[in-house]
Amino acid sequence: MLPVIRTIVTVVYILIAIALIGVILLQEGKSAGLGAISGAAETYWGKNKGRSMEGGLLKSTYALGALFIVMSLVLNLNW
Repeated sequence: MLPVIRTIVTVVYILIAIALIGVILLQEGKSAGLGAISGAAETYWGKNKGRSMEGGLLKSTYALGALFIVMSLVLNLNW
């Protein structure tokens, strides 16, 4: 029974890794934010970044990164 659980956890780990790669690739580069120097960050999108697609991608990155670390630790246990 234990090898089956380990296989399932490994498959979930790989899916999390692929999702994390995809979310990171969808994000804008930091060079796109150079308008903040001239005060462009005070626009509607700058103030509501948490509700935009970029904010959602950032939250998804944090969540998937945390899951990736937890799954890494679980897979490293000696069962």
